[in-house]
Amino acid sequence: MAQSYVVTGGARGIGRAIVTRLLVRGHVVVVERDTGGLAGPPWMGERISLVQGDAGVEEVVEQAAEVAWRAGTLVGWVNNAAIFRDASVDSTPAARILELIEANLRPALTGSAVAVRSFLAAGIGGSIVNISSHQARRAVPGALPYSTAKAAIEGLTRALAVEYGGHGIRVNAIAPGTVATERYSEYLAGLAPAAADAVEREMAAVHPLGRVATSDEIAAAVDFLLSEEASFVNGVSLPVDGGRSVLALDPESR
Repeated sequence: MAQSYVVTGGARGIGRAIVTRLLVRGHVVVVERDTGGLAGPPWMGERISLVQGDAGVEEVVEQAAEVAWRAGTLVGWVNNAAIFRDASVDSTPAARILELIEANLRPALTGSAVAVRSFLAAGIGGSIVNISSHQARRAVPGALPYSTAKAAIEGLTRALAVEYGGHGIRVNAIAPGTVATERYSEYLAGLAPAAADAVEREMAAVHPLGRVATSDEIAAAVDFLLSEEASFVNGVSLPVDGGRSVLALDPESR
């Protein structure tokens, strides 16, 4: 029987690159709230299905699992859906910050829960990959809700890995640095040329490889963790950041 996968937040950026790679392996079910960008290839193919809705709603992701099982054997699940909303505790009520944290944590928790139940019911194991961020360990000022949620997602990854590894279910996370997604390009386009050049120079400086990642470079790491080549990799949060998370900036070194 053919293999199938579920990817949340698959319309743009990293999610779209993940979907494109997984289509080589089998059928892909995309969970996406905003379907405006789902036009043309690969979205019109027979090996892709769309479930429209919020990836944090259990009924939505349960529907995605059902669609995936009808298309093949569900073997992989990628929790990629995320939002970017900055907030600080000195200017934002704690309740609102908790809502923003939950907006990023809930889709990963809900997707993982449905995936685990699906794999257990089938009795054949499976692989879950959560998309984290370098911000899970190295916070960016102003991004408290996002950093906190991503740290929680990495904790969730480890907890699931140890609880369900004995059932053949592997759970890992990918922690990208800055990635040249549509969102990043739109941000640069909104700046004056000199300011955009300055941002790109700064980004090159904080990534030891001298540049930001492509979406496909992140997708390649996800593809690996879902594959049999990673059959003994479990509970890992893998930085795919060109060395950003290990760079120590030191004025004396200049």
